Amino acid sequence: METRQQGLLETEPLEEVDEEMVSEVDLNNSVSEEEREEIQTELVKLEEEISTLRQVLAAKEKQHAELKQKLGITAISELKQNINKSWYEMQTSTAYKKTSETLSTAGQKTTAAFSTLGTAISRRLGDMRNSPGFKTFEEKVENTVSTLKSKVGGTGSGGSFEEVLSSTANASAQDTPSSSGLMDSSERTC
Repeated sequence: METRQQGLLETEPLEEVDEEMVSEVDLNNSVSEEEREEIQTELVKLEEEISTLRQVLAAKEKQHAELKQKLGITAISELKQNINKSWYEMQTSTAYKKTSETLSTAGQKTTAAFSTLGTAISRRLGDMRNSPGFKTFEEKVENTVSTLKSKVGGTGSGGSFEEVLSSTANASAQDTPSSSGLMDSSERTC
């Protein structure tokens, strides 16, 4: 068979299958005039009922809004109430309870781990402070501070490491820069 086209229309002859489909379509769409009028009447009634229901619904919605206004119920208070209700429902849910318990257990374990870590660090620092290397370092710092004090005009007494640190901290806290023209340490040595 040869297929010819003129524009969008096909000029190919109908086959037997196509003819059956056309006859089925015609039979399904054929409605008697009497049935058509009944369907039309039913459609009009349904449209009238829908219109009436819309009017009733609009009146009920208006009455609903007026009653809420008389009670002082605002959109914000409704939103707040909905949030509170949702929060309560979430807190009473099984998933929330399980998650809360899991997080609580995890928090306790984390706290215990940090406590153990803190104890271990404290012990290590104590061990380190008692080590011979730290003692040597402490002595060198004390000697250096003692030497600096004697050169700057201090008493020259050594003191313990803690005393030296606290006196250095006190000295630096009292050594605030001022605009009175005082010489800084680099100008004093020249």
